[in-house]
Amino acid sequence: MRFNAEDYRKLAKKDFEQAWHRGPEILTPPGVSETYPRRCYPRATPHPIAETVQRLREVYLSMGFDEASVPVMIEEQDVYRQFGPEASAVLDRVFYLGGLPRPNVGIGKKQLARISEIIGSEVPEETEEGLRKTLHAYKKSEIDGDDLTHALAVVLNTDDALVLRVMDEVFPEFRALAPESSRTTLRSHMTSGWFISLGAMWDKMPLPIRQFSIDRCFRREQEESPTRLMTYHSASCIIAGEDVTIEDGMAVSEALLSAFGFTDFEFRPDEKRSKYYIPDTQTEVYARHPVHDWVEVATFGMYSPSALAEYGIEVPVMNLGLGVERLAMIEYQADDVRKLTHPQFFPRESTDRELAQAVGLREEPESVAGKLLARAIIEAATRHGAVESPCVFDAWEGELCSTRLKVTVEEAEDNSKLCGPACFNDIFVHNGKIMGVPDTEKFAKVRKNGVPVGISYISAVANLAAARIEEAARVGEGTVVQVKMVKIPSEVNLKVESWAMRYITDNNKKIDVRGPVFMTVRAEVQS
Repeated sequence: MRFNAEDYRKLAKKDFEQAWHRGPEILTPPGVSETYPRRCYPRATPHPIAETVQRLREVYLSMGFDEASVPVMIEEQDVYRQFGPEASAVLDRVFYLGGLPRPNVGIGKKQLARISEIIGSEVPEETEEGLRKTLHAYKKSEIDGDDLTHALAVVLNTDDALVLRVMDEVFPEFRALAPESSRTTLRSHMTSGWFISLGAMWDKMPLPIRQFSIDRCFRREQEESPTRLMTYHSASCIIAGEDVTIEDGMAVSEALLSAFGFTDFEFRPDEKRSKYYIPDTQTEVYARHPVHDWVEVATFGMYSPSALAEYGIEVPVMNLGLGVERLAMIEYQADDVRKLTHPQFFPRESTDRELAQAVGLREEPESVAGKLLARAIIEAATRHGAVESPCVFDAWEGELCSTRLKVTVEEAEDNSKLCGPACFNDIFVHNGKIMGVPDTEKFAKVRKNGVPVGISYISAVANLAAARIEEAARVGEGTVVQVKMVKIPSEVNLKVESWAMRYITDNNKKIDVRGPVFMTVRAEVQS
């Protein structure tokens, strides 16, 4: 059955909409009761490259392509078979695999004497012979490198730590080892793996063969840049069969990219003209995207009969390759593939909302009664906060941790008020700054445009007082909690997550929670 562009497009669009056009999900972690909705968490954020890979997988599968895994390690001779005269230039861009040789370690009287000093006992003849046999077995690869330390420890009847000293001080051959290259390379093009795979299967399964593979390739770039990495993902597919033509490449590329929102397509001859493609079939795919206009996103072509013949393949083969990172850059509107792939190595811009979520209370009451106490303190202080001092107001009376208490909010000094001017400030995050601000015209812009943390000074102090009173009540005592002039977050019972503190200091932002709070809460034990 022959597919055209419309057939592929319909299949891709149907499956893509079913799989990916979904609203936000709320997930309940294992072990958390589903009847307690406040413990549900929003769906976590996937990595953009992994997300793009998964979306490509879904689209390929929906178009009838079987998923394959093609070889990653390619022998040098295969590169010559596939690329012909171009192989020398290609090999300049590949990584060769190397390894450490196994040293021929000798054991003489000097070495045996030093081993005796390290392990604290003489090395008898049978142990000496065991050492020789073990090292010889390692040289012949009969013992793996991971197992050598333990094998020597068994022979010497000592622990692994002493054996490590023996290997470091007695056998310098191990420290002097230098890696040696083999003729095996890491795949720089998915094509290298497709030729080997097709050679093994083309005449052993029904035609046409439609397969795809999304996997890493490795290229020895001179340096990484905003658009190039030394390891990248290629979303590659092949169609092998008697009636396969270049039109299959056009149809697949249109259908594949339509699922990602691309609308119009242009097919332009690729001037690079790789030798493994039939001349004039290598084609670049340019697609129009609503945001980025025309972008080169893929390349396809028909494999050369001479290259196919190297593997005994006797049917036409179309191959298409798409750079996943390039597609992800378009999807996520990124300007640097390094930042998109490895964001942990680049400074991250945190939003005000994220910083607001990093601000919380240092101390809070644990019991229900303690939380009700904190609320009562807030109500009393709010109601009487502007009353001239000296003054005392009852806030709460009851039992807390098996101790009967009476709690008051007070101010003993003359010519003041029950609460200081900053007591009713609220915490906001504005342009990366954490600020405690009153509800005045001066700070109207901060309160309008900033992100509220949801904590006021009075609520922070009330929770601090309730937590301290709860702690004292456990041993049957009362206590006094007093907050005066605040200069730093901890003085008003605020904590800022360490990552947020690091972000603020790294970006020359600030935390300003200074202010006169002057609030006193007293708890007395009642008989």
